[in-house]
Amino acid sequence: MDRQSIIKQFEPVKDNLLNILHALQNSNPENYLSVDDLKLVSHYLNITYSSVYGVVKYYSMFSLKPRGKYVIRICKSPMCHMIGNKEIIDGLKETGYKLGETSGDKLFSVEETECLGRCAKAPALMINDKTYTALDRKKLKELIQSIKLNEQNTK
Repeated sequence: MDRQSIIKQFEPVKDNLLNILHALQNSNPENYLSVDDLKLVSHYLNITYSSVYGVVKYYSMFSLKPRGKYVIRICKSPMCHMIGNKEIIDGLKETGYKLGETSGDKLFSVEETECLGRCAKAPALMINDKTYTALDRKKLKELIQSIKLNEQNTK
C-alpha cells in the first residue's frame, strides 16, 4: 500500500497524528519515517513540519533512520536496571547484537526505551509490538534463535 493510501485511512485531524505515524512506519520495510513521510503528514493534517518532527523525536517508538525488521527495545527503567537489564544487554552482545546498532543483515536493531510497564516481571524488552518479561540470557538467546529460525523458514 502506498503512503497516500495509508494516511487516507485516517480522518485528517490532529488526534490521528500518532496513528498515522505508526501506520507509515509499520508499512516501511526499514521500520522508520522518512522526511517525505513527515512532510506528507504535515500537509495532510495541516500542521507544521516542526510539530510532526517534534512528536517523532519525542517518542522513542519512532525512528528517523532505517532500522532492522525486528526492533528490540530494552527497558531502561530503574527497576529493570536493578533486576538485570545489563545481563540482557550483555546477552545480546554475545549473540552479535549491540545497543544502538542494526545488524548487518538488517534483521535486528537494538535500542533502549523508557519504562515498558512490566516492573513486576523485570527485566523486560519489546520486539516490535510484543513484550517479553522475566528474561535471562538463556531465554533471550532462545527468543533470538526462534526469530532467526522463523525467518529462515519463511524465505
